[in-house]
Amino acid sequence: MNTFYKNLSMWLVIGLTMILLFNMFNKPQGSSTSLTYSQFMSSVQSKAITRVTISDDVISGTLPDGKPFHTIYPIVDRDLIPILRDAGVDITVKEVQKESWLMQIFISWFPMLLLIAVWIFFMRQMQGGGKGGALSFGKTRAKLMEQGDNKVTFADVAGIDEAEQELEEIIDFLKDPQKFTTLGGRIPKGVLLAGSPGTGKTLLARAIAGEADVPFFSISGSDFVEMFVGVGASRVRDLFNQGKKHAPCIIFIDEIDAVGRHRGAGLGGGHDEREQTLNQLLVEMDGFESNEGVIIVAATNRPDVLDPALLRPGRFDRQVVVPVPDVGGRKKILEIYAKKTKMDPQVDLEILARGTPGFSGADLENLINEAALLAARENKKIIDLDLLERAKDKIMMGAERKSMIINDKEKEVTAYHEAGHALVARLLPDTDPIHKVTIIPRGRALGLTMQLPLDEKYTHSKTFLEHTICILFGGRIAEKIVFNEITTGAGNDLERATELARKMVCEWGMSDELGPLTYGKKEEQIFLGREINQHRDFSDETAKKIDGAIRDIITTAVNQVTELLTNYRDILNKMAEMLLEKETINLEDIEGIIRELRPELAAPVKKQDKPAETAAADQPISEEPNFTMPEADKPSDSTTSPEA
Repeated sequence: MNTFYKNLSMWLVIGLTMILLFNMFNKPQGSSTSLTYSQFMSSVQSKAITRVTISDDVISGTLPDGKPFHTIYPIVDRDLIPILRDAGVDITVKEVQKESWLMQIFISWFPMLLLIAVWIFFMRQMQGGGKGGALSFGKTRAKLMEQGDNKVTFADVAGIDEAEQELEEIIDFLKDPQKFTTLGGRIPKGVLLAGSPGTGKTLLARAIAGEADVPFFSISGSDFVEMFVGVGASRVRDLFNQGKKHAPCIIFIDEIDAVGRHRGAGLGGGHDEREQTLNQLLVEMDGFESNEGVIIVAATNRPDVLDPALLRPGRFDRQVVVPVPDVGGRKKILEIYAKKTKMDPQVDLEILARGTPGFSGADLENLINEAALLAARENKKIIDLDLLERAKDKIMMGAERKSMIINDKEKEVTAYHEAGHALVARLLPDTDPIHKVTIIPRGRALGLTMQLPLDEKYTHSKTFLEHTICILFGGRIAEKIVFNEITTGAGNDLERATELARKMVCEWGMSDELGPLTYGKKEEQIFLGREINQHRDFSDETAKKIDGAIRDIITTAVNQVTELLTNYRDILNKMAEMLLEKETINLEDIEGIIRELRPELAAPVKKQDKPAETAAADQPISEEPNFTMPEADKPSDSTTSPEA
């Protein structure tokens, strides 16, 4: 507001100055005729002029033809007035209003003063007098949220109860510092929030400031570094100076990995601008000068690339993991966002929470928003469960591409492909139940098979991984058995199966031949933030054994799937026919086919009364999402697929 009023007053002064100049220099000039003094006297003597006006040394009047005139007469001519009176001329004398000496000085000096004022204004702008000035790049760009402006509290945060409990001490300290100092304790100077994208790290930081009711500075890690040398360090100094003035306060640095990466990891090595900024940040957080009452809260989803000096006690004393919410947390998050919309009271959010495994808080908010957009598109007054389910399918499997024209042959291949996935997943033990199978094109895939696990899983067995590879090959083997031909639709299946088999051998030690060892040490350029090389710490002979072990896993899976689909070809055909007819089938439809054709398989079925509680995103061991398998891609999309 101060900047607004400052700019408003500046423009008012400029406007008034322009009006003044316009009035001073734009006086109306009439088309007056200038006469010599001799011409004027001749006209008076010839009775051509009957009325004049005398103002100082200027005589003006009107000629017989109606045109105005003016002339200058010498003041020393004392005979003028008698001559005019003898000629019967009507004389009017006008008093001259002389300008004050102040006005004369102002008018004479005004152009110079105006130039000086403009020069001062632009110099102040360049030096940072205005926001974003040319020389203001050394100032911090942190946004200050004053006390009372922040309306976010822990009531707006759900699903991360453990993280909230970790931060309660900071809130207590900001409210009552003496409670800790009298006991000799020291409050953590910094807290690092680490978690996957969308889990609520920034929201949690705002809730801390809202609960403590203190000033809150927020800035992104990328805002420190610019193209000029020394700008990042200057902004760090200015940020902490502002924090000291508003202490006690919270400084929140989002995406701190942009400036806090491990030193000495640049492509050219040496001391670059980013490292200089990091050094200044280290000094400000815990150097010779104390920052009492200034608490640093930072967020990142890459804590592994941060410099060790940044993570030591005294700087970031505490690391708080913000996890993906479980089923209970998802329900609480859905309740918060459902209150902001016109939700049908009959909607059971627990069912929706169980059907959204692996969703983060941002994903759940997007789910509610997508359902609201669908309701608005269909002119519905409330959001019901059907809209929520459709929005969930859109997020997890991609948007439906109903306008995509697929010929009958390609559609039949897709149906058998997806039926192969689903049938293998149903027949093999220790696998996740089928949730939905569709041949409606979604995203970049022509068809999808979705699985949802029943229970919370944090580790995977070797059998589970082997059966997962079998499921991935179900589509390719079904095509080969039925059509005696293979297509490019299994490109993504092959890629994922090979990657999973390689991890079983090289990372998880699940090969009987090679034993419980890991092979291949990853070397990452932390400055780039990605793996660009893999160090080979084994011999050529071992490399051949690794390739053979991977091939054995894949071959065993292919043989097992071929035997399964050959023995249960009747179920495969029936499932494909139902997919061609209905386009989308679920677990109940599959169980109906099995009860009809193979009643002996119906007894030990794993029935899923409600959607599952978790997903591969909750399971750190398997890096591949295993609850959605987009398949039957076109050739151009055969090696890529959307991840749920």
